[in-house]
Amino acid sequence: MRGPPRRPYGRQMDEHFETVIIGGGQAGLSVAYHLARRDRACVVLEANERIGDNWRRRFDSLRLYSPARYDGLPGWDVPLDPWAYPTKDEIADYLEAYVERFELPVITGAGVDTLRRDGDRYVVRCGAQRFLADNVVVASGTFQEPIVPAFAPELDPSILQLHSDAYRNPSQLRDGPVLVVGCSHSGADIALEVASGHDVVLAGRLHGEVPFDIESRLARAVLPLLWFMANRVLTMRTPLGRKMRPEVRAHGGPLLRVKRAHLRDAGVERTEARVAGVRDGKPLLDDGRVLDVANVVWCTGFGKDVSWIELPVAGADGWPEQTRGVVESSPGLYFVGLPFLHAFASMLIGGVGRDAEHVAAHIAARAAEPAQPSSPMRGPTRVTSGVC
Repeated sequence: MRGPPRRPYGRQMDEHFETVIIGGGQAGLSVAYHLARRDRACVVLEANERIGDNWRRRFDSLRLYSPARYDGLPGWDVPLDPWAYPTKDEIADYLEAYVERFELPVITGAGVDTLRRDGDRYVVRCGAQRFLADNVVVASGTFQEPIVPAFAPELDPSILQLHSDAYRNPSQLRDGPVLVVGCSHSGADIALEVASGHDVVLAGRLHGEVPFDIESRLARAVLPLLWFMANRVLTMRTPLGRKMRPEVRAHGGPLLRVKRAHLRDAGVERTEARVAGVRDGKPLLDDGRVLDVANVVWCTGFGKDVSWIELPVAGADGWPEQTRGVVESSPGLYFVGLPFLHAFASMLIGGVGRDAEHVAAHIAARAAEPAQPSSPMRGPTRVTSGVC
């Protein structure tokens, strides 16, 4: 494997690629794999220093909600028992090994600042480095910006506040009661975990729960049907899929591994009341109750930030306007990995491959002639400090 290219500190340099993929997670790597299979040149820009770091930074006890047989990327299954539920670190290491296995052209430590169009090409700026591209695939993650209520800064400074994005384990918390806000996957998981050492209130509307143990024998019979529906039935081609997309994007999902009974047995107090504001420095529920807590963990989701894209891509709902990843208003621009991009499975690690294959085929069809190698880099490469 070749070392990082040497480039002058602070000096602007331009490199041209047929396709630049922004984001080296499961979506970006899947697109790179399918482009390589079509012998199309590309480069993947990953903001983190290591592939998989987005997964490594998740809370310590996180395991996927789907077994390994449904978590693989195109061309290589996750090398675990098919019915094992991978940890977040196992998935991170799998993504890193995926790059090595297929020698995908990745540059790490390459955070993108802006994307704009210049004539018939796109310009991706990464610090002093500019990448010129005929095509750009934005695969920078399903969700990017942690959401917390505007009134959060009004809470007493003695109350520790963490977004689920920053939560790792209970050792981060102060002694005393904990308010967990948001009753979806991460909220329930975190509430159950911290209940062993704290009094916990879990606030927020519950969106139902999967009516079986996801790691049971029953699940092995049911999951193939659910996986088929997530890929083939709940899509933008069906009325049911089109109806479901805005709900999936706007609301949290049902409880999966942790259920109501688990929370009840652990002593977690659950309330459907919404955290509506602050009174005397303490969280105020919309039923008028004021909670005296030492910690607040905001499991309130993430927003998609497209402000760095200097093109009119956002629709009325704030999400990029695209048809199965293709931005028709900007030829050569694509998105992969968005929630319900085309199907319910589009946002799942094992479901993104279908969208990636479609986008790669579209890019190949746009090419007028076979791509020529545009960079000597092969395999995972780190950009030297000061370039990006």
